[in-house]
Amino acid sequence: MKKTLTLLICLVSIHLSAQTLTNGGKLKPEQAIMDIRHYTIALNVDFNQKSIDGYTIVDVIMAQPTKVLLFDLLDSLGVKQVLVNNKNQPFEYKNNQIRISLNNELPAGKASVKVFYGGKPHVAKRPPWDDGFIWTRDSTGHPWMAITAEGAGGKLYYPCKDSPSDEPNEGVDMMITVPKDLVVAGPGLLQNITKHGATATYHWKTNYTINNYSILFNVGDFAVVTREYATVNGNKVPLQFYVLKEHLSKAQHHLDIFEKTIHEQEKYFGEYPWAKEKIAICETPHLGMEHQTMNAYGNKFRYTKVGGTDYDGLMHHEFGHEWWGNKVTAKDWADYWIHEGICTYGDALYIREFEGEAAYVNFFKNAAPRFENKLPIVLGKDIDEEAAYNGDIYGKGAFFMHTICYIMGDSAFFPALKKFVTSPKYTYDNLVSTADVEQFFSQESGRDLKPLFDLYLRTANKLEVHVKQLPGNKYQIKLQNMSIPLPMEITTDAGTKRLIVDSNKGLTVESRTIPVIDEDTFYIKKVIFE
Repeated sequence: MKKTLTLLICLVSIHLSAQTLTNGGKLKPEQAIMDIRHYTIALNVDFNQKSIDGYTIVDVIMAQPTKVLLFDLLDSLGVKQVLVNNKNQPFEYKNNQIRISLNNELPAGKASVKVFYGGKPHVAKRPPWDDGFIWTRDSTGHPWMAITAEGAGGKLYYPCKDSPSDEPNEGVDMMITVPKDLVVAGPGLLQNITKHGATATYHWKTNYTINNYSILFNVGDFAVVTREYATVNGNKVPLQFYVLKEHLSKAQHHLDIFEKTIHEQEKYFGEYPWAKEKIAICETPHLGMEHQTMNAYGNKFRYTKVGGTDYDGLMHHEFGHEWWGNKVTAKDWADYWIHEGICTYGDALYIREFEGEAAYVNFFKNAAPRFENKLPIVLGKDIDEEAAYNGDIYGKGAFFMHTICYIMGDSAFFPALKKFVTSPKYTYDNLVSTADVEQFFSQESGRDLKPLFDLYLRTANKLEVHVKQLPGNKYQIKLQNMSIPLPMEITTDAGTKRLIVDSNKGLTVESRTIPVIDEDTFYIKKVIFE
């Protein structure tokens, strides 16, 4: 259990240490009228120069006519030419933006923007603690390249509308050209490999909507280990590991562990979200990241034991983002906890599944004292990724789901959780907010949970429980800062009972010993004795 908590701290520190680039925030007017439909990214990768060169096509639908188009792209690259509907257009490239001043007004409706560019992309200094390209070699001397972009966003290396509020509804095509002895791992399905002289072009395609920071590729001396996986709904999906050839002997056992992770996540969250494409991981020189249909894996086959068998907690967490972050996606980084908190709750469910209820309860009981409670988890609206991020979105976000589970009870909560993550209303093209989660669980529980969401997510306060001693071995127990009644475990000399406590009359119990409130820690609380 301590190793699991250490993993949680590691996941937090991955992001907190050094990230400086960010994305999201309030949309600029020029981008608010733009609906991204599709990206086509075609790049040559030069390992000697550590550079990229090529073009990106952005297909959009404009809500209204405009004379200006605005895209995000880090200034570390150089833009050579911009075409809008196949016509050259003047542009200005500075402050990490390409501003296109159109010769003629662009009407509302469909448009295609093609940007030719190249140069040396931003290099990560300490991946994955900060974002960028990683240029390195494996132990056999082969070039090995990876990209991390969750904080920096897609603008790290391709022109885009770099906001979580707009994903390409019609997917992405990627044509990546590398030396012919290397392999490119990307999102979606591999369409073809075209050899030409000393190089090879890998064409990857996804038809699903996809977040900007998952639109990337990794390159290395990979072997592709494949088996077939049958989803919980009976669909056959390729299960693949793009593993360095030097680690090929480890791949089958690792896929055994991965399959167990997939089965467990499907039990609680429904069928793997991208069943028409593939389930895949790619070995990377950084720890890991949740990239849709091609998760980055860099935990170096370091396993712990859960339920007596090998378990890779980092892989489990990043794979959980296929549901929480990729399938269910927050439209604003202000609601980041939906990704990280519910995904971390999924990590606890693996413990519940293979070590039992007591181990699951102890996971949260041990985690609760570690929460900082310095800032609310939800800080408002139109927040960029860097401002929205604090460590509590992981553990405290997960604990909050644990609290809702306790309030609703297993028989109501777990079907509701699966209902949310499998509902068309909250998935794929339909992005979500904290208000959506709040309204959904209020409806499913049959009670207004807004006061609970407000306290735990929108403030840094703890639930205050007031215990007042009365004559005759009696104690009055009341909630101080919660307007709705809550169930709570109260332990007296007669044992432990689940009782309803409110903020008005409260609850009176009789005991020859001082009552113990919520001993198993289903609430983040402060108990005040009088």
